[in-house]
Amino acid sequence: MSKWKMLPRMAVKGVIQNGTVYYPYLMAGIFSTFTYFIFASILCNDLVATLPHSAYAWMLLLIGKGLLGIILIPFLFYANSFLIKRRTKEFGLYSILGLEKRHIGVLLFCETLLIYLAVISGGILLGTVLAKLFFLLLLKLSNLPVEAEFIFTWQAFAETILFFGFTFAINLVYGLIQVSKSKPVELFSGSRKGEKEPKLVWLYAALGVLVLGTGYAVSIRSQLDEMIFIDFFLAVFLVVAGTYLVFTSGSVLILRILKKNKKFYYQKENFITVSGMLYRMKKNAAGLANICIFSTMVVITLVCTVALYGGLEQITHFNYPYDIMLDFASGNLSREQIEEDAGEIIDRNEKQAVRTDIFEVRSLSCRMNGNHADRPVSESRDNNTIYLLTLEDYNRIEGKDQTLSDGQILFYTNGPDLGFDTLDFLGIPLEIKEEPEEIFPYPKAGKGYFDLMYVMVVKDKEAFDLYACEYAKANGVTDREGFLESTYQKAGILLEGEDALKQETVEDLIAWCKEQQGFYASYKDGLEGRSMLRTMYGGLLFIGILFGTVFFMCLLLIMYYKQISEGYEDRGSYEIMQKVGMSDHEIRRTIHKQILLVFFLPLTGAVLHTMAGMFMVNNLMSALQLFDSRLIVTCTAAVLFVFMVIYCISYLRTARTYYKIVN
Repeated sequence: MSKWKMLPRMAVKGVIQNGTVYYPYLMAGIFSTFTYFIFASILCNDLVATLPHSAYAWMLLLIGKGLLGIILIPFLFYANSFLIKRRTKEFGLYSILGLEKRHIGVLLFCETLLIYLAVISGGILLGTVLAKLFFLLLLKLSNLPVEAEFIFTWQAFAETILFFGFTFAINLVYGLIQVSKSKPVELFSGSRKGEKEPKLVWLYAALGVLVLGTGYAVSIRSQLDEMIFIDFFLAVFLVVAGTYLVFTSGSVLILRILKKNKKFYYQKENFITVSGMLYRMKKNAAGLANICIFSTMVVITLVCTVALYGGLEQITHFNYPYDIMLDFASGNLSREQIEEDAGEIIDRNEKQAVRTDIFEVRSLSCRMNGNHADRPVSESRDNNTIYLLTLEDYNRIEGKDQTLSDGQILFYTNGPDLGFDTLDFLGIPLEIKEEPEEIFPYPKAGKGYFDLMYVMVVKDKEAFDLYACEYAKANGVTDREGFLESTYQKAGILLEGEDALKQETVEDLIAWCKEQQGFYASYKDGLEGRSMLRTMYGGLLFIGILFGTVFFMCLLLIMYYKQISEGYEDRGSYEIMQKVGMSDHEIRRTIHKQILLVFFLPLTGAVLHTMAGMFMVNNLMSALQLFDSRLIVTCTAAVLFVFMVIYCISYLRTARTYYKIVN
């Protein structure tokens, strides 16, 4: 039989005989294909674009698919480079037995094609079976119509096949380059080749600590402002770079110090552990850094996902506290008339109102500078809104019995309390009697917030008109009577029960509102707004679930390959140790110490990264209008605990596999 005819058989045999390293790679590839196919199938489905409010979910899925591609290409490349490293000795043997480099190249092509076909077939088959289930999950999380029918499109199949064809082509080219530039003897010994010690270890270790500390500082000192997302990416970049520097240089530095400590180094277990890690210091450190970074990504992704899921109702009601907000021109419809007509509609629909708040309000655009409310700057981001509210309306909304003297106000902000005793309102000195803890239509964020607003509660209608006229005068408005007439009377209604059961009542209220010719101004449908938010955040939850799973799969495979590769490399060393008298018990203790070090250094780093990153995550959640810090801390503690349990189980399983290899 000619060499060319033997190559396909050798390719199949090579994959089967190296199943210990190829089967996890196949499973990871199938899961990657499945995940990418799910994204592509949902995005290519025309039905998604026709569902109400689905534009948010569609946009988030599109971004998610792009990020997924960015993650999967380097990950599969990393796994493939490990496979090539493992096969170099075998390829060297083929060269010595008479195969030329072109034959090995064809062998690599056959193996790559075989794995590609298996990955594509398995991933698309799994995706075809489960795509509808994940589509329904997206609909459920996004509060979209669950009865919608899912239809497959050939575009999703084509995109998946082309994307992974490109990825495996990169892996094939890398393998061919590695084989072409190596000599047979180098291939034969390549998998056992040691590494040179890096230079300038002290400098790089100090630089790593500095970069990592800077990343922590950016995260801890971040504020909820327009720079939050730039700070986030800067912190991620610094922490990733610092982690690689600390692990690659800092670990070598620590090993050198341990090696110089003769009392420590010349003990059986310590000698083997330290010398073995120094032997492959660069690869070992890179593996530890990857495990640390992926562990952090898994934890933070799951924390954000769980926190968003737990706080979704808080987010929707923060933005839309009322089911319906009706606006009328002030003075045309009395509060009693609005209450009576709205009450009849609610009773007719057999519903009950949790609260009905009717109040006059005037919004003024100002620029807050400490305790000074100045004229607004044209088209400036620094402008804020101040709402004027009478004390009578405030007491009715909050069920209070406050009193105010002339020149006194209550001053409220949805951000942190100001802590001032006075307010300079356009040159008018006012005494702040109290900062209320809450005013229902304007929920308290309790921290820095993009859209800071203020409520100024004044003594009576006379004071209300006075400050409105002063604002008009300061801003050059000549028609003050017309300015006062543009004040609106708002009617906010919150009904009892679930949103889905309130729709008909809200539609009737909107219809009645529009019938008030000359009085009606506008309305704000809280049910509609909450539905849109649930759709957007539901898409985020869906992406978070899939990405958390992908990161965890990457983490497990990196951990597995690291220990498997080191097990095969260490097998010869342990054989020598056994021959010179090292007992099985001592080998087990050495293995336990080495794997414990390898596993728990990255875990410690991941916990530190997570703790520093929670400051940034807390601000990012606030940008998404989730202000419950206690919920975020609880989710972080729960996710870390579960992750550590799974991590320890992985440690025990890996230690057992490692011991079987070296023994």
